[in-house]
Amino acid sequence: MSGRTHARACPERTCVGCRERAAKGDLLRIVAIEGECAPDPRGTLPGRGAHMHPTRVCLDLAVRRRAFNRAFRGPGPFDTTALRQYVERIEQPPLQ
Repeated sequence: MSGRTHARACPERTCVGCRERAAKGDLLRIVAIEGECAPDPRGTLPGRGAHMHPTRVCLDLAVRRRAFNRAFRGPGPFDTTALRQYVERIEQPPLQ
């Protein structure tokens, strides 16, 4: 043993919108529940998850590219209304 401590590997995921790899903690996990894309910020909901930067730009790219259909392996289309509301709410600057 060399006495060096090894940094723990940070899991990476690919954003379904912009297709860039990022640390898992920087991305929002999304799951499909009854044909709807639901945000899963704690990462605890069951099922297959997709990851995306929590921005309108990446959401629009994912919708345009039909990325959720591929990620969830379903025919779609998936309703993104609740996901869009969540992203818009967290992207808003805090009121002062």
